[in-house]
Amino acid sequence: MNILDHASYSASDVTIESREFLFRGFIQVEKVSFRHRLFNQPDYYSPLIQRELIHRPEAAGVLLYNDQQQRFALIEQFRVGALNDAESAWQLEVIAGVLDGDEAPEDCIRRESLEESGCEVQQLQHLFSFYPSAGACSEFFHLYAAEVELPKMGGIFGMPDEGENIQLHLFDYSEVGTLLRNGRLRNAPVIMALQWLVQHLQQR
Repeated sequence: MNILDHASYSASDVTIESREFLFRGFIQVEKVSFRHRLFNQPDYYSPLIQRELIHRPEAAGVLLYNDQQQRFALIEQFRVGALNDAESAWQLEVIAGVLDGDEAPEDCIRRESLEESGCEVQQLQHLFSFYPSAGACSEFFHLYAAEVELPKMGGIFGMPDEGENIQLHLFDYSEVGTLLRNGRLRNAPVIMALQWLVQHLQQR
C-alpha cells in the first residue's frame, strides 16, 4: 500500500447502518449512522457513529487571468455563510457555480463566467478537484484557470432573479502577494487559485 497513490481503506471498509433525511431544500441534511474500519486494527470496526451530513451540488470555479495584460479577475458578493464574520460577509472569490444536472464542470464554468464577468472562456486548465469541507459536507469542487481577454474595468454582474449582485474586480499581478498575506481571502478555492497563479508567474 502506497499512501501517495491511494487511501489506507476504501468504500468497502465502511458499513452504513441507516440514513435519514432531516431537511430537503437547495441543500439537504441527512443523519447517517455507520461504522468504519480502524487504523492499526484491521479486523475491528468503530462503535456506531452518527453524523449530520450536508449535501450540496457539485460545483466548479475558475480563475480568469491574462499574461499580456498582467491582470487577473475576482468577484465580490454577499455570502450568508460568512454572516457572522467580524469584518464582512462580502467575500472575494473566483467565478464559480453549481453544476446543472449532468452538466460538465467545463460547461458550468463557461456559463458562469459569462453571467458573472461577461468573459468568454475557451481553453481551461484543470488545477484541482477536492472536497472543501469533507468533515460535514459532500460538496465536490472542480477548480480551473483560464487565460481570457479581460475587460478594461470591472462591473456589476449576476442573475438578479437568483438574488445575485456580483461585482467584478480586476487586479494587477503585483497585487497577488498582498492578497495572499493580508487576510482578505477567506475561502479555499480563491487561495488555491492565487497560489497556483504565483507558481505560474514564477515559471514564465
